Amino acid sequence: MYRIDVELAAPVNDTEVTERVVTAVENLVPGAEIERAPGEVRAETHSLDHFSELLHDQEILDSARNEFFADRQGDIVRVALKKQAAFEGVVNFAVGEPDELGDIELRIRVHEPSVEEYIDHIAPPTEDGAPVSDRS
Repeated sequence: MYRIDVELAAPVNDTEVTERVVTAVENLVPGAEIERAPGEVRAETHSLDHFSELLHDQEILDSARNEFFADRQGDIVRVALKKQAAFEGVVNFAVGEPDELGDIELRIRVHEPSVEEYIDHIAPPTEDGAPVSDRS
């Protein structure tokens, strides 16, 4: 059983349409509770199943694992994601300088089991490009 709290936050600049930012967030975590505020979209959910499917479909599990472990602090994992890619339904981790329009900040607090086990669940280790957990 996995028990997590996920928060997403994305700035909405004056040149952006709020609903496009909402769509970007919903493309990553459909069904999340969305809150629109001046200059920001926030979302909360307790599942990253769809996000995990995107990582598998795009075959970026190793990259995802690297990003998840890069900014891990205790039971919290933080990553930044590109808004434009998310709007297209694609996961693209933001590395280096932030995008001028800002990135989607994804924060995962893992309650059960451990952070490592949860990361293995959503982005399993790979061998020769295939998820180890999917091999027979």
